[in-house]
Amino acid sequence: MREFEFKMYELPELNSPILVEGLPGVGNVGKLAAEHLIEQVDAKLFGEIFSVDFPPQVTVGEKGLISEVKNSLYYKRFPKKDNDLIILVGDYQGLTHQSQYRFAWSMIELARELGVERIFTLGGYGVGRLVDSPRVLGASSDPMMIDELKELGVIFNEGEPGSGIVGASGLLLGIGKLFGIYGACLMGETSGYFVDPNSAKAVLKVLTSYLEIEINFEELEDKARRVEEITEQIKSVEKQFSKEPSQEDLKYFG
Repeated sequence: MREFEFKMYELPELNSPILVEGLPGVGNVGKLAAEHLIEQVDAKLFGEIFSVDFPPQVTVGEKGLISEVKNSLYYKRFPKKDNDLIILVGDYQGLTHQSQYRFAWSMIELARELGVERIFTLGGYGVGRLVDSPRVLGASSDPMMIDELKELGVIFNEGEPGSGIVGASGLLLGIGKLFGIYGACLMGETSGYFVDPNSAKAVLKVLTSYLEIEINFEELEDKARRVEEITEQIKSVEKQFSKEPSQEDLKYFG
């Protein structure tokens, strides 16, 4: 097996496609957003990526059925728009620095073959606290895209995130720039403690506004409500354990 095996079911002819990446990361924000987008636009699977650089395991789904660890490629044609869409989602990223670079380089080679015009990478920006109304922060390889995204409410702060953008979300932009494919990373604020559908919604609202497509956010909103219920339960339990013992409680000791 080679480092990366691209199993292509078709090589679609697309009109100046935009590549959207949503692989696992902080709060799984990008993964949630990309998977929701695939469902909403009814994108079609056209390729799967297998690698010795992915974790040595299989995943177990419904009724105990296993599936290989992989990343997947989808496309959507928009006959009345200037740009079609390619969406990259998956189970894992590479396990090493070298594998991250190899994967990103391979993806950019495929992107060039498919005529990709721009790249959007999606992710979470961990702030270490619960966020009710997440902001969307951005970084870009193209000054023009920065101006366009600022108009949609994206925040560009110098040096933020301070640690840079790790993994595919950063490397696809960096390597893409080397070949003249420019793009931007959209990062939704998230605690980093939980899977965060609310942050995924914030990121996806910016992306779909930029792409000028309309989708339904109801499923993400339902997931966000369920996560909020869980966090409230956790807060309640923590509060019970952290309160000072009463005199009545102390009677049980001594």
